[in-house]
Amino acid sequence: MNTQQKKWVKSLVPGTLCLVLALGSPTVEATAQIYQLSPEEMAHYTPHNPFDRLNDGRPRVPDAILDTIRNMEIAVVEVYALLRDKGFPNQFEGDWKVLQPGKRLVGRAFTVQFMPTRADLNEVTQEDAAAKGLGRLRNQTTIDMLESGDVAVVDLYGKVEEGTFVGDKLAYYIQKTTGTGIVIDGGLFFVEAIEKTGMPGYYRGTHPESLRNSMITGVNVPIRIGGATVMPGDVVLGDQDGLLFIPPQLVEEIITSVKTKRVRDAWSKKQFDTGKYKSAEIYGRLSPELQKDLDEFMKAHGINQ
Repeated sequence: MNTQQKKWVKSLVPGTLCLVLALGSPTVEATAQIYQLSPEEMAHYTPHNPFDRLNDGRPRVPDAILDTIRNMEIAVVEVYALLRDKGFPNQFEGDWKVLQPGKRLVGRAFTVQFMPTRADLNEVTQEDAAAKGLGRLRNQTTIDMLESGDVAVVDLYGKVEEGTFVGDKLAYYIQKTTGTGIVIDGGLFFVEAIEKTGMPGYYRGTHPESLRNSMITGVNVPIRIGGATVMPGDVVLGDQDGLLFIPPQLVEEIITSVKTKRVRDAWSKKQFDTGKYKSAEIYGRLSPELQKDLDEFMKAHGINQ
């Protein structure tokens, strides 16, 4: 964004919830978009991020950490309680149609917000885009902003008929660009073809009608997906149970917690294999003898409690 463009944006109504037609982005030239948090605003609203940031300001959880989550095949049920106990009870959303039930989805959230079309507002934003030679605002405007490792998380307010964010060709483009998958709180079309690509995807339903009667109102802003609040840069974790949107500051603690719990679970099963113990003896308060055995088992597996 050049100096003149920045002045133009600053001249508009301030505030994180207003609608703004901004020009350009740090990573995509000559792109129109409805209001997007600036890198400075993104940092302000994600103050606990311990990592570097992408050019657009989103927290950049390192690829190595995302790979660890994938390689460990961390499950949603292994993470949910920790998020709840850390004060994040609204990060889960279930009841999805799932493109690849046996395949996990892991990546960084790139958020897109739609609302039902309002003619006067949509007229202004479209005219502003046309005046700048930027074409019509549509789903492809946001799709072309995606980067490797992103997961498009799209708030289409559960709309399926006329709420189909992508079909097979645009889904294929997203897959090739991001290497991850999609989360659409709305619809898809030509799901049979999308499914064959092997791309993970979560969606509400299918319909043969294309996307219409909806307008883009936000790019990389906080959005609501069902009962979950999603921030740009959250780690998206999806499996057959549903989706979690994990704050970046908790991902390393989650990995450590899952490793610890898995070793503890292995010890519990080892005790059950002996046939000597009742479940309450292993899941309740441990005897001093069992606690010592557990401590030694954990230490042998690299876990210091």
